Amino acid sequence: MLAVLGFATLGSFMLLVMRKYLSAFTAIMITPIAAAVIAGKGAQLGEMIISGLDTVAPTAALLLFAVLYFGLMMEAKLFDPVCRVIIRASKGDPVRICVGTAVLALLVALDGDGTTSYMIICSAFLPIYRRLGMNPLIVATIAAMALGTISGTTPWGGAATRGISVLHLDPTEYFVHMIGPMALTSLAIIAVAYWLGLRERRKIDPEELAAYKLEIASGEALATVRADWRMWFNAGLTVLLMVLLILGVAELLVLFMIAFVIALLVNVRTIGDQQDLIKRQAANAVPVMILVLAAGVFTGVMTDAGMIRAMADTALAVVPESMGNLIPLVTAVLALPLGFFMSNDAYWFGVIPVLAESAAQYGIDANEIARAGAIGQILHMMGPTSAPLWVLLGLVKVELGDFQKHALRWGIPVSIAYILFALLTGAISIT
Repeated sequence: MLAVLGFATLGSFMLLVMRKYLSAFTAIMITPIAAAVIAGKGAQLGEMIISGLDTVAPTAALLLFAVLYFGLMMEAKLFDPVCRVIIRASKGDPVRICVGTAVLALLVALDGDGTTSYMIICSAFLPIYRRLGMNPLIVATIAAMALGTISGTTPWGGAATRGISVLHLDPTEYFVHMIGPMALTSLAIIAVAYWLGLRERRKIDPEELAAYKLEIASGEALATVRADWRMWFNAGLTVLLMVLLILGVAELLVLFMIAFVIALLVNVRTIGDQQDLIKRQAANAVPVMILVLAAGVFTGVMTDAGMIRAMADTALAVVPESMGNLIPLVTAVLALPLGFFMSNDAYWFGVIPVLAESAAQYGIDANEIARAGAIGQILHMMGPTSAPLWVLLGLVKVELGDFQKHALRWGIPVSIAYILFALLTGAISIT
């Protein structure tokens, strides 16, 4: 009953959002609440909602200060030099622009923080896409796939870290076998970017494209950059922030709070101007925060009502006992839909241990289950419970339904390719 209700809830949410019957904010809250009432758990709704909010409150606060920090950096034109290099290298060719988007997205995803990655990618490429009339959903799609592949796989990226900790694994043993499939999947993303670039090249008016290439050649398309001491300070502060983030010196929230305060004092001197900047950036930060909190309600109700566990158990029950050796492959396949709909905490702490315990009965190493679970991170980055996604949608200025209709067409095949690469390289086995 709970499993059926859970799958119905997820399907209803997708339908409401993609058909634009409701906004993502309202749909992500109404569907699980209605399901809990139907399941006879209406009396516990308050506790379940608070439980869900407790899990996402730190993330919401982190996103607030991350948006404020990078918003300030954008106003200070910190990323203009990066844009100049990319524009010059692209020579105005949509194919090169899309491939460049993929390469940069894969590189910046190494820092493990989705919000940071999306901010950098969008600040570098969105102006170029808009100037040429290219589809901004391409930026969002490539960025999400890159983040899911790199950050979702590396032991320091957050997702796999949960699996390593809950299954008590050696990070090196887990990761070494994932380098091959991760690299091959990265090449697949670049290939998708190349194909999307070819399609965009055919759509753009040749005269418009020729005019833009002349602008680049003459330097007109390159923004003038004044590298004063503040720009160097901002660059140094941002690099330091990334280093401290990767080293795990302190919680991300603490790092971004301190970095924002320092950047604000250095770049905006008067109290009035500081307040104006915060108000401007709040327009970007507040919608992200309320959507993250709404996602917390979704996961809190679905998890505490027992629907998530029932769905996982039902999916696992499909595997006959005689096919127990296929559990790593089944885990990888299940990781796609479960990763899409579930928060990483619920998935890694609730589902993966169940699958690992089942696999252990057949002598299957828990490392394989962790690796298989990480494959679902590409679709997780496109799902409603991915907090950084809401930042990405705000930057690109698109609705969740529009993004998912475009992104899933490429995210699903790339995820399937990731599974095949993992099998071919031995990261997961079926023997």
